[in-house]
Amino acid sequence: MLPSRRYLHPTTWVAMNIEPAMNKTPDTADNARFPVLKVLMLVTGIALAACSWYAFSNWLRSDDDITWYPPTQECNLHQGTCATALGDKGRIALKVPVSGRITALTPLPLALEVKGVTAQSAAVDFIGRGMDMGLNHFPLQAAGQGHFSGMGQVGICTQEVMPWRARIILDTPDGRIGSWFDFDVVRS
Repeated sequence: MLPSRRYLHPTTWVAMNIEPAMNKTPDTADNARFPVLKVLMLVTGIALAACSWYAFSNWLRSDDDITWYPPTQECNLHQGTCATALGDKGRIALKVPVSGRITALTPLPLALEVKGVTAQSAAVDFIGRGMDMGLNHFPLQAAGQGHFSGMGQVGICTQEVMPWRARIILDTPDGRIGSWFDFDVVRS
């Protein structure tokens, strides 16, 4: 015959009554605590997204396979066409035909002339000098006989004067080649 519950040893009876209490969910006061773990997971996710964006944008802007030819003379894109030699391969000339100065967030017509080089495609990248201004890559359309055209735009900056670089990149049968022209944009 089994003993009834009232005749159990006191320690056995206490253990039987405590065990169900240990399996209960926390009180509502515990649920109202600040969710530190959730905030840390959110901050970690944001940090990973920012690092991924930075790595991806640098990968897109990779210019390791481009042979660069520095400009052969000073030029001002605000005033007219800028031209330079691409070593002994040929010449390029970039024109941004706007009335007045180049301004931020204004669509810019781009006209590129390539001489002495067979260019399969061309593009202009506007990059901030000394400040990462994001990816500003503008492919140009072939217009025949070494002429390319398209539209571009420089971003806005909080600085009074933002230094920019217009990088011209050509895809040729011998690989990618390019040069650049520096200019400044005054905040309006």
